[in-house]
Amino acid sequence: MQRRKRKAGPVLLMLPMAAWTVLFVGAALAYILILSFCQRAPDGFGVVYRFTLENYAKLANPIYEQVLWKSLALAFQTTLLCLLIGYPFGYMMARAKKGWRGALLLLVVVPFWTNALVRIYGWQILLMNDGPVNKALIALGLAKHPLKLLNTYGAVLLGMVYGLLPFMILSVYSAVERMDWALVEAGRDMGARPWQVFCTVTLPLTAQGVMAGVVLTFVPSMALFFISDLLGGGNYMLVGNLVYNQLLKARDWPFAAAISVALMALTSLILWAYRRMGGKAGNFVMF
Repeated sequence: MQRRKRKAGPVLLMLPMAAWTVLFVGAALAYILILSFCQRAPDGFGVVYRFTLENYAKLANPIYEQVLWKSLALAFQTTLLCLLIGYPFGYMMARAKKGWRGALLLLVVVPFWTNALVRIYGWQILLMNDGPVNKALIALGLAKHPLKLLNTYGAVLLGMVYGLLPFMILSVYSAVERMDWALVEAGRDMGARPWQVFCTVTLPLTAQGVMAGVVLTFVPSMALFFISDLLGGGNYMLVGNLVYNQLLKARDWPFAAAISVALMALTSLILWAYRRMGGKAGNFVMF
């Protein structure tokens, strides 16, 4: 009897979370999936619940394919820059003294205390023609007139990297902190050069952290449409922008649902590849 109670205890504790997941996650995803096979109402308001594959066929349109490829290209560039900047920062943060480590970790986490939309508005002000960046460039003699920094592809990429860089830093930091440094010392004692030790010991030991950071930066960068709107002036259409426009402007909810399902399928494929390459689900909640 006591054994049954012990076994039932964890199950009962999981019931509220399971119910929450089913009601507010599973039900919503199921509705989006069903909606993606429905038809738009003739008057443009509402949905006709009649089965069709037209919404998915529309995804083959060259215009939408171009949006997808642009989103993938931006996601790849964002992830690469986050990796090049975040890996050294996360590595040095994990190797710093405890006092400095806490201060550096706080600097990385502090941006999360402010709404992302507010922070991107801050960048919009900084990059304006009469903003602080242009004024500083002119004052230093690096520019004779204000440069066009806002409403450019570079501004969108900057906003993406700024918003997602902490995820890469924290992933690398967690991996380096858990690393067995006795293996690194062994490599040095055997006469290997620093770069050889890094490539053969440090990098493989931190590979899971890097993979987690790549997933955490690549996947969201395809859907952060507000960054493209605020820093790109709406000139750069991403998948997230496409879903937003279809929902609120074109009011084609079934097609927006089909795009969302396709994006979720792509995300699931990336996560599947991550797991196949040795990633663990626990890496996503390590911080």
